Amino acid sequence: MPDRSVASPGADAAPGLFRRLAAIVYDAFLLAAVLFVATAAILPFNAGAAFTSEQFFYPAYLIGVSFLFFAWFWTHGGQTLGMRAWKIKILTFERDPINWRQAALRFVSAIVSWLFFGFGFWWIVFDKQKRGWHDHVSKTAVYFESHSSTR
Repeated sequence: MPDRSVASPGADAAPGLFRRLAAIVYDAFLLAAVLFVATAAILPFNAGAAFTSEQFFYPAYLIGVSFLFFAWFWTHGGQTLGMRAWKIKILTFERDPINWRQAALRFVSAIVSWLFFGFGFWWIVFDKQKRGWHDHVSKTAVYFESHSSTR
């Protein structure tokens, strides 16, 4: 049964840019720790030496770890730890849990949003439904978590 523990529909049900950016900052610290551990786990395969710019697999590996970090949280409860702290949640437009395909689309389009100087995130300020590029591409949205949630 889908978890629909979010605020009732309406224009005020979508969190603004500040709340989302605050959750991103929280998650950035958590992700940095995860990436340190992920790097430590593969250092023995590089003879304990630092990775060089010629080793293309290392950045790809870190992007893969980052995707797994976000996608697992998004598909298992709709919240990263930063989102939980700021009481926001990712769901489909129909307010159902998102799937791995939507998580992948959201992750890739969020990277593209950052590559365009964060414009895809700033789009939230101008969009009537407060959705960024990554929300539109993945057909997902960020909602306030309901106060009546039983967690």
